[in-house]
Amino acid sequence: MSRYTGPKARINRRFAQDIFPPCKATERKPYCPGQHGPRLKRKNSDYALGLNEKQKLRFLYGLSEKQFRLSFERAKKERGIVGEIFLRSLEMRLDSVLYLMGLARTRRSARQFVTHGHVTVDRVRVNIPSFICSPGQCIEVANRSASKRLLAQNMEDTRYRNPPAWIAFNADLMKGQIDRVPSREEMTQEIDEQLIVEFYSR
Repeated sequence: MSRYTGPKARINRRFAQDIFPPCKATERKPYCPGQHGPRLKRKNSDYALGLNEKQKLRFLYGLSEKQFRLSFERAKKERGIVGEIFLRSLEMRLDSVLYLMGLARTRRSARQFVTHGHVTVDRVRVNIPSFICSPGQCIEVANRSASKRLLAQNMEDTRYRNPPAWIAFNADLMKGQIDRVPSREEMTQEIDEQLIVEFYSR
């Protein structure tokens, strides 16, 4: 399945949480999408629970099915708790770090900024959104007037979003540094990653 480009409110209603930025459609119809949505009472199987959790996380980070599966397979090869390693690899993607720093309103816009060459890592321009950042690396806006003007506009919209503790961010310089890898408590709490591990282990 390719990256989702359909109605955002439909996905928010399907999972009963704000995967995409909230809109009034979700408030008007706080139930599952579809003609049977208001009356739908379905008991989910174990397979359905795992599938829903997998889709929820995939939509949250805006990945295609192939990208998502490849990230999971790489996490399986590392030593440690697979689910936590998998979440950490998604959280430390360059587009996700840019979003967490408050330099983009959404992960989708962060991905676009990276592919357009507006971001550098350790002063080297990187245009690959899936680039995995490492502790000690410095992420900043490219030294171009267009880049700084574009991201300064976004910072006005995200000025109330605080970066996580594992990222040191200087808003004046539009520059951040990865201090350490995030712990499980510092990553999204709305996902049960064990269900995803079990889903892919079938």
